[in-house]
Amino acid sequence: MSTKRLKVVVACCIAALPVCAVAATADGFTPLFDGKTLAGWHSFGQKGVGKDWSVVDGNIELHRDLKAPREDFADLVTDKEYENFDLKLEWKMTPCADAGIMFNVQETPKYRETWETGPEMQIADLVCTKPDSYTLYERSGDLFDLISSDIENVKEHGNWNQVEIVVNHGHVQFFQNGHKTVDTTLWTPEWDALVAKTKFAKMPDFARFHKGRIALQGGEDKGVEPIRIAFRNIRIKEL
Repeated sequence: MSTKRLKVVVACCIAALPVCAVAATADGFTPLFDGKTLAGWHSFGQKGVGKDWSVVDGNIELHRDLKAPREDFADLVTDKEYENFDLKLEWKMTPCADAGIMFNVQETPKYRETWETGPEMQIADLVCTKPDSYTLYERSGDLFDLISSDIENVKEHGNWNQVEIVVNHGHVQFFQNGHKTVDTTLWTPEWDALVAKTKFAKMPDFARFHKGRIALQGGEDKGVEPIRIAFRNIRIKEL
């Protein structure tokens, strides 16, 4: 090998070291967000990304005007589908905002919304949430409209929350800020009975699929101010 070629090889190896280090310390997790672009993501039902989504200071951010058309803030979904996985990410939002993280989402013309097929981990600021029966299953960390956590440990708006979703052959676990908030199993008689008591009973394909896209919901609020939601450190390990 010539000296010139050797220098090129060494330079390439040195340049690759940070990448190798990240892979080694991530314990098998792969980044779903490079911190610079929205590569690997698109808006649900669209080829590109709605204009309310952008990358700001290394975060995926939604800046939604309350009068914006739906296509501008449509849920962000992964280009790739996942089946069994461990997903970790961090999020924060403005007061009174709420959103969600869906999985097993199907993207075909048959479905207008991600939640028609994908179960949702609710993420929300609690400033405008009241402890009544309607909102009990809409607190941050809940399996939306189905299973409520036994604790409210979401951080005050403006602070980062750490969440984790583990899906393994139908066994679903949610974690928020180090606390397990949901532990259930899909596709069982007990699960079907649970769904039958909710609005999802009218959606025959809800939570029926064993594989699909992961979605970051475009969010909504209680009318206090335009929505600002940020996500970072999005990583996944396929199981």
